[in-house]
Amino acid sequence: MTERIQAIRGMHDLLPEATARWQYLEQTLRQLMQQYGYKEIRFPIVEKTELFKRTIGEVTDIVEKEMYTFDDRNGESLTLRPEGTAGCVRAGVEHGLLYNQTQRMWYSGSMFRYERPQKGRYRQFHQFGVEAYGFAGPDIDAELILMTARLWRTLGLTGLTLQLNSLGTAVVRQRYKVKLIAYLKQHERSLDEESKRRLTSNPLRVLDSKNAALKSVIEGAPKLIDCLDEESETHFQQLRQILDTAGLVYEVNPCLVRGLDYYSKTVFEWVTDKLGAQGTVCAGGRYDGLVEQLGAKATPAMGFAMGMERLLALLEEESALPDPLTPHGCLVLVGELAVKQGIMLAEQWRDQFPELRLVVNCGGSFKSQMKRADKSQATVALILGDNEINSNVVTIKYLRKKCEQKPVAMNDLTLFIEQLIKA
Repeated sequence: MTERIQAIRGMHDLLPEATARWQYLEQTLRQLMQQYGYKEIRFPIVEKTELFKRTIGEVTDIVEKEMYTFDDRNGESLTLRPEGTAGCVRAGVEHGLLYNQTQRMWYSGSMFRYERPQKGRYRQFHQFGVEAYGFAGPDIDAELILMTARLWRTLGLTGLTLQLNSLGTAVVRQRYKVKLIAYLKQHERSLDEESKRRLTSNPLRVLDSKNAALKSVIEGAPKLIDCLDEESETHFQQLRQILDTAGLVYEVNPCLVRGLDYYSKTVFEWVTDKLGAQGTVCAGGRYDGLVEQLGAKATPAMGFAMGMERLLALLEEESALPDPLTPHGCLVLVGELAVKQGIMLAEQWRDQFPELRLVVNCGGSFKSQMKRADKSQATVALILGDNEINSNVVTIKYLRKKCEQKPVAMNDLTLFIEQLIKA
């Protein structure tokens, strides 16, 4: 017997019963983007490996451990995208969209990271991202944060907390790293192996450790937010004033550093305690130096991304997903003549009523067709057989409520379908 081939660990099929939930979320996000005037951009799933090394940072977990990287037939190193911002910036630079312009863009699609699969974290996951270019002030930071808050209200989510921090400029961070390294070296015996490794490569990530044993060390560390220059401090305070005026509740978290090297000034996360260890649902920040890193003129930039799987898990946890759409009717056809006429009737009804959800039962006995009609969760079965054709009627059988089945004349079906759709 031939061995069955299964999906790769950490990469999952989205089956038909699940895709309705995804479509609902995707449609909600598209409508939100239209409200704010953001336009969709699509870029390749595969990029040159150098793009991610240069933007994300060679000493980050993503580049060091998690990327799917391979050489193509020409020996060029390529990588399946682990996140969206780098590709978005590359596309913007390559096509001249960024210099001396403002752009509001969004994207959605698959990302890939070689991580230990667990609930809310997969090796192929889906991300929705928003990026804004050419806006230097805190007003765009506020717009993106308020946009996410509007999304939670639209989706009916209540269990999310906003955390804010400022990472300052590159100069500020470099000065702060010296202080932080000096402090951490005083507590080196208390650090775990991962933090010791990060001590020389990426010390800010030590502050993001989830190791409970390091809590007191992290809490006692000098705070980057206390080392900000005047520019960064003013930017952060103006952002907070806008959010305060909007009545948005948030927490300033001095340990929020994000896992990518390109962030500067504002960083934020929306977190929940309802998804276990994977509590971050949406995260982002400002990355004013990234465009210049890719060889273009310096351009201010701000963005965020959210994991679709985690957001859907939260929607399910809070019972905030709408019921899936079911067919209005299922057309049951009995006999060769009924099949010929019924398929044409169904096409006429779809022409006349574009919003009609109608399933045509193709093949099978009357009994098996009725079973399929009931299983489809359709409101009614529309039955067409030899008797109905001779009488110029369609028999209506209600599947979801107790009503006598009845014949409806062909001439009256238009009114009946109108009422069916409105019900």
